[in-house]
Amino acid sequence: MKNNFYSKFIAKKLKVCLQAASLLLLLLSFSFAALANDIIVKGKVIGLDGSPLAGASVKVSGGAGTSTDGDGNYSISVKENATLTFSYVGFASQTVNVAGRTVINITLASDTQLEEQVVVVGYGTQKKRDLTGSISSIKGDEIANMPSTNPIASLQGKVPGLTIANSGRAGASPVVRIRGINSTNSASPVYVVDGILLDDINFLSPNDIESIDVLRDPSSIAIYGLRGANGVIAVTTKKAARGKTRVTLSSSVGWQKVNNTIDVVDAAGFRKLYKQQESNINTLPADTFDFRGYTGNTNWQDEILRTALITSHNLGVSTTGERSTTSFNLGYTNQDGVVGNDNFERFMVRFTQELKVGNNVKVGGSITGYHSINTPQGVNITNALWALPIIPIEFAPNVYYSTPSLQRPQVFNPVGTMNRVKGNTIDKDYRVLGNIFAEVKFLKNFTFRSTLYGDFNFGATRSYNPLPFTVRDIGEGGNPRQRDSTVFPTNSSPSVTQNQSESRRFQQDHVLTFDKKLDSKSNITATAGFTTIYLESSFVNANRRDTGVIIPNNPDFFYINIANVSNPGGYSGGGGNSAIAGGFARVGYTYMNRYLLNATIRRDGSSKFAPDFRWGTFGSVGAGWVMSDEAFMQKVKPTINYLKLRAAWGVTGNSNGIPDNLYQPGLQNASTAVFGNNVFTSLQAAYIVDKNIRYETVEGIDVGVDGRFFKNKMNAEITYYDRTTSDILSSTEIPNDNRRAFKNLGEITNKGVEVGLGWNDKLRNGFSYGISGNYSYNQNRVNALGDKINFSLVGNGGANLTRVGESIGFFYGYRQTGVYQTTADIAKLPAFSTSLPGDISYADTNGDGVITPADREYLGTPFPVHNFGANITAGYRGLDFQIELQGVAGNKIFTERRTSNFAVLNYEANRLNAWTGPGTTNIEPILNSRRGNNYFFSTYYLEPGDYLRIRTLQLGYTLQSNFARKIGMQNARFYISGQNIASWSQVTGYSPEAQIGSILGGGADNGAYPVPAIYTFGFNLTF
Repeated sequence: MKNNFYSKFIAKKLKVCLQAASLLLLLLSFSFAALANDIIVKGKVIGLDGSPLAGASVKVSGGAGTSTDGDGNYSISVKENATLTFSYVGFASQTVNVAGRTVINITLASDTQLEEQVVVVGYGTQKKRDLTGSISSIKGDEIANMPSTNPIASLQGKVPGLTIANSGRAGASPVVRIRGINSTNSASPVYVVDGILLDDINFLSPNDIESIDVLRDPSSIAIYGLRGANGVIAVTTKKAARGKTRVTLSSSVGWQKVNNTIDVVDAAGFRKLYKQQESNINTLPADTFDFRGYTGNTNWQDEILRTALITSHNLGVSTTGERSTTSFNLGYTNQDGVVGNDNFERFMVRFTQELKVGNNVKVGGSITGYHSINTPQGVNITNALWALPIIPIEFAPNVYYSTPSLQRPQVFNPVGTMNRVKGNTIDKDYRVLGNIFAEVKFLKNFTFRSTLYGDFNFGATRSYNPLPFTVRDIGEGGNPRQRDSTVFPTNSSPSVTQNQSESRRFQQDHVLTFDKKLDSKSNITATAGFTTIYLESSFVNANRRDTGVIIPNNPDFFYINIANVSNPGGYSGGGGNSAIAGGFARVGYTYMNRYLLNATIRRDGSSKFAPDFRWGTFGSVGAGWVMSDEAFMQKVKPTINYLKLRAAWGVTGNSNGIPDNLYQPGLQNASTAVFGNNVFTSLQAAYIVDKNIRYETVEGIDVGVDGRFFKNKMNAEITYYDRTTSDILSSTEIPNDNRRAFKNLGEITNKGVEVGLGWNDKLRNGFSYGISGNYSYNQNRVNALGDKINFSLVGNGGANLTRVGESIGFFYGYRQTGVYQTTADIAKLPAFSTSLPGDISYADTNGDGVITPADREYLGTPFPVHNFGANITAGYRGLDFQIELQGVAGNKIFTERRTSNFAVLNYEANRLNAWTGPGTTNIEPILNSRRGNNYFFSTYYLEPGDYLRIRTLQLGYTLQSNFARKIGMQNARFYISGQNIASWSQVTGYSPEAQIGSILGGGADNGAYPVPAIYTFGFNLTF
């Protein structure tokens, strides 16, 4: 009993002591905590897909830690200067400094995140890790904040092997080339938007895009048969996120400005050069033209160029239920062009819905409505370069000074020309695209999906050509004076033009997919399907000129039927239809997740060719080896995290750019004959067709290596390609016939290298940065232009030539060696028989001692040989910064605007250095429009097309998530951006971007529309 009593007594006392000690320790801990400024840090840990990571570890450096709950939330008490490490099995850990913050949200990337990234391939998707070809992916967020009406324009400089030439014209689509030019008929890629094959995507807002995948190699494009030869740009639009209801609002406003105008002379410079030219011609006295009444000094470029606004607004609503997802998007864009009255206005509405029926059936569809209104600029920019600066602009309201008699029949007052047609063209376009689909999964591994697509486009244009504005003639002569009355062309009369066009495209895809893991080491994915595309289009044009009743300058009267039926007019029209049908299959096999094999086959036919030659079989084979997963690579795995070798071969067809029903030529009038009092006209085929004409064939190889290094901070991609297009369909002249013949004659090869490098890192203080760059080189060569037929293809009036052994559409002319200074120079140097001092001297390339057309040679290519881009990003907490650089090299630009001499035109500033006597210059020839030798195409009219540009400079701020939630938003980002703000180039035109739209006659700058600098402010809000 006594022992039990003492035991209880001691236990009771010990309990009291422990409680006291605990209380003391607790008080001490509070004291020390107060001294150390401990804080409670809360936050959420999620993956890149936005899903919460339950059970993720949150550890204090050198201390204890905690774990996230089922929703990814955590709470931990730490010192305000502590360092936290977040980790999760299968994900890359991340370390951050607390730096006094009480809310820290973390997004962890999977160690295999890049390997598991899914990209779009033909009629399906594939893990990027399993690719054996060259596909580059761009996220929609990378282009959503760019001030461009066409999302493809914002890809400039981002993808190796992709060449883009933009235009500053409001609403204009860019010219796009992938790995050079394959054919003389078409070089544009096909666009695949959620499965439908299209020729453009100008109906899409950048905010509607989830991702863009650029398919470049034969292994990727062979499955598209006759449509994929020029490369494929696959666009995936945004869908509603499951389990979330979202409202997004994005808006931007900016202004556009031409920073670099073309350097032309002012009034004093013109007077000087004109008198100099007249003296050189030496046929009239130098003072024949009386300038005394022309006291103006007008810079016409300043008058027609303007600072132009561009605005864009997009609203999106998406919601999901247990069985359905729905999204609705509205978009509005308004862009003023920097020239004249140029304006583009676009309205867009898009609705998508997807419904699950049971666990294995899914149905859905989308519909997009597009409407645009385009107002043309109303004045040709070359008019502002040519108009003489010596006249003022306006005498009185709507009474403009006429240009002097030196140029009046050919060049008019640019401001008067622009204002005369302001608002007189109504150009509208309507487009509706949609699709419906049904998908069923069965037998665990099979998925069957059927999709029907429709694309309906209607365009209508009405324009009115009014009576010219009344003009004031300053007058000339010994006693110059302004004429008392205005002058007015006596043969002028108003006219009306109407154009209408429509097109319909129907497509159906039926695709069966089998995906099964055969065992622990093997996986197979097989796809088979059938597809058809049908396209028809038509157009009508009509015009009528009024000779009696004056058509009012009122849009209500801009119709053909308003004019008198007896008044002169004209009309034209046309149309066509074509169809493609094909079956395809693809098999992808992986073994041990490191040995990759992909094979594709497609059988395709096109109605463009005769029945016996319209079908072809195409296919590809690709293999890959993930070397980094081999046992012998494990020692270097911490450094070389991922390394894959890949190679692919493929052959595909090309019917792009080839006329519909080519094997059935229409009829045209031929010779006439007289029988008695009757005249009869014979008919003949409009052109000669080889009965064996068929599609073009593109065959190529692609070899590359992909890698990630240093804990996935560095990535690299290097690719070599070689592809050849054979049986190019060419149009040739027929001797002693005014018609042409179509034959499969040509062969073109493109070879090149593509390199992409990048480095991304996050530092412990919360600072992140990234540096990436890409480079591509393309060599184009024409191997053949006929079977035992020797001919060349000429473009741009002879400045461009396409012949065997050179690049397509190269510049062909004389090479300037200087300027003849004296008659002694002409006597000892090769020259034309008509050469005089002050003329351009040319190289005698054939060594015969004289200059003849035989001395013309290869002068360069209009198409960039080198393309490069770089991107630098940085982020700190909510701040983000980005700078993009872009450029090209290896091409030439033809200053065609300088070759015109049909009238007295204003001079560009380089002519101030024109030859005036021996020793004055060895570059600029004499001012004399009658010296025809100086107007031959030569290197004098060529400029290096190389340039480097700051493509984008952007600074943004994203509100901290806890603050955003307090004001009722999930996310809020604000940004300011500058685009094309600086360029380094020797180009004297408005923009250094080469004009590459024409295949056979590219590179000519005849006053190309300026690509302006754009300064933008915008925001993206998510509720």
